[in-house]
Amino acid sequence: MAPARCAVEKAIMRIVIVDNFPHVRDSLKSLLSTLKEVEIIGEAQDVPGAINLAKELQPDIAILDINIPGGSGFDVLKELKKKAGLVIVLTSYSSPPFRQKAQKAGADFFFDKSTEFEKMIEVLKQKAAQMTMNAEGCQ
Repeated sequence: MAPARCAVEKAIMRIVIVDNFPHVRDSLKSLLSTLKEVEIIGEAQDVPGAINLAKELQPDIAILDINIPGGSGFDVLKELKKKAGLVIVLTSYSSPPFRQKAQKAGADFFFDKSTEFEKMIEVLKQKAAQMTMNAEGCQ
């Protein structure tokens, strides 16, 4: 009988970043590169690019700004929710109506880009720790 397969790749979180500002995407990539369990597999700056990314790559986690050109970020959120295991909204549009609409559209987490950046990183660290524990537990 073959041993249970607990391949290392299962401990990697495949992440896509959707934000129209290159400096925000670069900052996220830089911060996330400190987590060994993270692999940035794609990025997009607009609605069509984000929807294509979701369909092509089927990420484990998506980080999404809802204010992106080319349509509604909420449409992207719905598409990402179909393809990604976890969708994190990271936006400057953090008033209660946006929060509620994002939650209804399927966001797992919602963070204000200007004040909750570190909270988002903490969520990813917790998810990475959970994945590492799960991978170690099946060896």
